[in-house]
Amino acid sequence: MPKKETTGKTLRVTLVKSPIGYTKDQKRTVRALGLKRMNQTVEHTDNPALRGMLDKIIHLLRIEE
Repeated sequence: MPKKETTGKTLRVTLVKSPIGYTKDQKRTVRALGLKRMNQTVEHTDNPALRGMLDKIIHLLRIEE
């Protein structure tokens, strides 16, 4: 099986708005990204699964490449 090349590109994701008042699946997505509190920043490697998660809660986040 050939290995898929990774670019090593990372995204910095910051929670800038509280998920309180949003649906459970959006709250779970915030937690799955490793975000626990406001203004917390985490770094993730860029991949299609991550992009899908970010698109779901884009209104709560600030994303830097």
